[in-house]
Amino acid sequence: MLDLLPDLCDEHEDKVEILEPLFNDYGAARTFWGKVATVRCSEDNSKVRELVATPGTGKVLVVDGGGTVRRALMGDQLAALAIENGWAGVVINGAIRDAGAIADMALGVKALATCPMKTEKHGAGEVNIPVNFAGVTINPGDYLYADINGILVSQEALTHYSF
Repeated sequence: MLDLLPDLCDEHEDKVEILEPLFNDYGAARTFWGKVATVRCSEDNSKVRELVATPGTGKVLVVDGGGTVRRALMGDQLAALAIENGWAGVVINGAIRDAGAIADMALGVKALATCPMKTEKHGAGEVNIPVNFAGVTINPGDYLYADINGILVSQEALTHYSF
């Protein structure tokens, strides 16, 4: 379903928050949703790698890279690892690389931009903490829904909707 978000907004207007429309679609899965896990990191994707290497089981990883696009927080290798471990999607307040390869991968990927430069690896970052960007605070355990219309977050699963 390409237009999931308009229907969710119509049915659950009082339960959802919409992220500002800053993000581009990069993955082949243009519609994705799931329970949120969060990472905050700056130009170091060590914690992103750690999380996508764990069972995602339909979850969405939300990465707050502080909006910097000087280094890519995800490339094709981490996207492949996310798919292998069952993650539904990744939303990155920052950049990705290997956009051509990621475009063919069955993973939802939204990010601000692309950048060919890889990150430093120092193990820096924080996991499963509230993050705030694009006008919304996103907490671990929230539910994120994304399609070509944008991204929304809800504190509860919008389960009665027929996916």
